[in-house]
Amino acid sequence: MSDEGVQLVREGREFDSSETNEADNKNHGVYFVPGLHRGLLVLEALAEAQKPMSISDIARALGITRSAAFRLVYTLRYTGFVESEPDSKKVRLGGRVLSLGFSYLAGMSIIEAAQPDLDLLRDATGITSHIGIRDGRDLLYLACAHSRSGFVSTINVGSRFPVHLTPMGWLLLSDLAPRKIGELFPDQQPYKALTEYSPTTLEALLDRVMRAGAQGYIISRGILEPGGSSICAPVLNAQNKVVAAIDISGPDIGFDEARMDQYLSEVRAAAQRISIRLGYTPARRSDDLG
Repeated sequence: MSDEGVQLVREGREFDSSETNEADNKNHGVYFVPGLHRGLLVLEALAEAQKPMSISDIARALGITRSAAFRLVYTLRYTGFVESEPDSKKVRLGGRVLSLGFSYLAGMSIIEAAQPDLDLLRDATGITSHIGIRDGRDLLYLACAHSRSGFVSTINVGSRFPVHLTPMGWLLLSDLAPRKIGELFPDQQPYKALTEYSPTTLEALLDRVMRAGAQGYIISRGILEPGGSSICAPVLNAQNKVVAAIDISGPDIGFDEARMDQYLSEVRAAAQRISIRLGYTPARRSDDLG
């Protein structure tokens, strides 16, 4: 371990993920490991491609030389994070990545708390249900219960979307102070929009977040993608903080207009049951979860 690493242990310093988002952090040059970063970017490139990639493909995706890409892939293959594609010079994600992913998910009690109610919500509405959390600037989907009808959501476990452009994300941001939201999403230039309904400025984002927090749920149409609908509600913990959000979502045709009130009631009730399992006391914020 380096002297800096020893000093961190002695000081009992905790890792602050916000440091990784600050290019001008004074400690960045001391703690940042470029080789590790490039290796992780290889894994991200393979995950995003969703198909095997050649060394040239990886070099092109990362903007590095073929020799640098080869060394990174060699190391990742040696450690089991990537595997060679049979009868090909291409590589794909290895089983060790999947193992780590499952270990990460299994260690999150929120999934265990949510899955029974995701299943019940799916059965009560006939629509796919999800639970997601905020992971930095992303909405990360942790678990789902797929509809048994033909109208299946295309969002799966592990899917990510920009948290500031999604209805679930606005609920997840609703416990943050406007200043913190501004730090996460500075509007020096318009935000990249997913649809015509996406907020493209900080002012518009703060308005969506404020309204989401005050209402305690969101019914959306075409916000995440054209032709899609969702109904979402927040999940709270013992400290009365929003730690996750659940939804039912899918194509518009999968939603029965005559049942929208029932859908909303089911979503809010499921969110409350999950919250209670996480230690939330309903009387403390009953107006938000119904």
